[in-house]
Amino acid sequence: MKDGPFGTMRYTVKQMKMYRGFQIMPHVQYIYTEASESLCGVKLEVNKYQYLITGRVYEGKVYTGLCNWYEKWDRLTLSQRKGLNHRYHLGCGCKIRPCYYLPCFATSKNECIWTDMLSNFGHSGYQAKHYACIQRVEGYCSWYRGWAPPDKTIINATDP
Repeated sequence: MKDGPFGTMRYTVKQMKMYRGFQIMPHVQYIYTEASESLCGVKLEVNKYQYLITGRVYEGKVYTGLCNWYEKWDRLTLSQRKGLNHRYHLGCGCKIRPCYYLPCFATSKNECIWTDMLSNFGHSGYQAKHYACIQRVEGYCSWYRGWAPPDKTIINATDP
């Protein structure tokens, strides 16, 4: 499919579950990405794996790219799967701020500092695999890791 100067790939998908965005687009049949990885396009192995794919809706189409979170479903950690189903929605009022070099500081109470970028792991780093940024008391956001439902009365600024 030729959409931009270098082309756009259109993947036909079978949507298994949607976690957010049903008000904008209740069902997704196609996902679009740039044709070239050098333009942040994503290469998916068609009919081979199930994927978790995040993206954005623009002019009625869902787009994804290298800056979005996409992962083979069987490579997600238990914490990530629990996050999708039970925790990540608690962070909708939070902003995740990447930290590329030290020192890093939150500039508002609704920010979590993402330190996976310091070790060049990005989406696949320890923090991304095992923690969720959630909103706590008085709108403060912090990282949460655990098996029990998060206690919204405690703010733990040291974790991680």
